[in-house]
Amino acid sequence: MKLEEEIRQKTFKDPFIKAVININFTSVWLNARQNQVIKPYGISIQQFNILRILKGQYPNTAPLKLLTERMIDKMSNTSRLVEKLRTKNLVERHICPDNRRQVDIIITEKGLELVNEVSDVLDRLFAEINKLSDDEAEELNRLLDKIRS
Repeated sequence: MKLEEEIRQKTFKDPFIKAVININFTSVWLNARQNQVIKPYGISIQQFNILRILKGQYPNTAPLKLLTERMIDKMSNTSRLVEKLRTKNLVERHICPDNRRQVDIIITEKGLELVNEVSDVLDRLFAEINKLSDDEAEELNRLLDKIRS
């Protein structure tokens, strides 16, 4: 459905303003769809992001600071998210012996199983909603990178 129909607005100040509104609208739409499919797994999209980062670091640990830097949602409270994952036995926290101020995080086997399962579910969702060719997706990425540069 076109943006104009979704938000019931016929005109926009200019094409760029329409694009910004469309990006925001689409972001909210995508987040809602992702949250809907991962809700049964008892984690949030931000927690999944942490698990995904830790899976990429596995079998090594990752300092909490690295997780914070690599989070997609920069406003997330990484310490709180990690603690929730720890209480679910999805990650472990270790104080770095060389630097007692540094907290290192490692994903558990249970966390690896969960991130793989949720990744499969999200892959199916993305395949279902993907309406872009590879060339169109590349162009969209290029344009989004250009906006942020």
